[in-house]
Amino acid sequence: MNNIGKTFVFKSNGEVFRIPALYYKENEKKLFGFTEKQTSRHDSSAVALVMSTGTPEEVVRKCPCGYRPMNPCTVYEKDTQTLFLFFNHVRLHYITKKNDDKWSEFTDLTDLLPTDNWSVGPGHGIQTESGRMIVPAYAYMKENNIPHSFYIYSDDKGSTWHYGAMLDKTSGECEMDEVSDITGDSLIYCNACNKGGFRVQAEIDESFHTFKSNTLLKELDKGCQGSVISFPAQPEDAETSQKKCLLFSHPTNQKIAWQRLDLGVYLSSSPVNSNGNCSGEWSQPWVINQRHSDGWFACLMECGEKSATDEIACQVFSYEELLLKIPWTRLNSKGDGAFSIAALILWNKLPFQNSSVYSL
Repeated sequence: MNNIGKTFVFKSNGEVFRIPALYYKENEKKLFGFTEKQTSRHDSSAVALVMSTGTPEEVVRKCPCGYRPMNPCTVYEKDTQTLFLFFNHVRLHYITKKNDDKWSEFTDLTDLLPTDNWSVGPGHGIQTESGRMIVPAYAYMKENNIPHSFYIYSDDKGSTWHYGAMLDKTSGECEMDEVSDITGDSLIYCNACNKGGFRVQAEIDESFHTFKSNTLLKELDKGCQGSVISFPAQPEDAETSQKKCLLFSHPTNQKIAWQRLDLGVYLSSSPVNSNGNCSGEWSQPWVINQRHSDGWFACLMECGEKSATDEIACQVFSYEELLLKIPWTRLNSKGDGAFSIAALILWNKLPFQNSSVYSL
């Protein structure tokens, strides 16, 4: 694919930008891109979180306490039109923003967590059709130091937060989204990395009491962070109704461990099977970036000519392009690179034109 839909958002000029998160705020028709600003390629060198939008430059938030902020993760509350930004700052913090207001002060949620060694995101959280807000996370258990994915949730528009069930299998960084069949019956789909092995696919039932692993993505066994997003089935699907499909982004070429090349996008047109469970069926990938790595999708990615930390770029593509480029050979797979796909973007402009970078 050519670069007509690609915009560079954070470009290295001595510093390094890593671990991107992306959110599209529909009522403002604006993309928010977040990332860690580091002094080197080592995650321990993170010094700030920064944000880019298409608005004039301003300082949003400074973090003078000396600890490194990590793993930005956004979730939007629709009724109050509030954007929540979660991140690690030694403790679990979030800040909020309404429309063009300034960012709020920190809120600390560390004491509600089940263990001392944890992380949120990175990427995006979700708000379900029922109104529940969900932030993906993972934690290392005290008794055996093995990581398990879990989630933080709120049922009162973000006023109070709780932690949910943990995934039964070994799992780490993850993303989640809500999917449904043609009748509207839904479940929460989770895609998580697995320590030293294949990615784990899992589901949370409608009651939110059961968080169970479903299948392994055996085609992709290296990397760290994949990104998933659901979207309404399109008109050419004979069984649209209330069905939601899934997109998943992940490097497709990893010649050696942790080398991330050829970012691909996978489509699951029927993520819920006839039994009401996660189907685990994915298309072959459409490669949208071959270097390090109507309605629109946007994918914020680490990429570059020489290394994956040269810049962070935003790749935009339409559903029509997706149908043309996806190889339609079904995998019985259930399908790291730090990539984040945003919500459906209903505009005709490229995002982040004349954007500014803000310190958080």
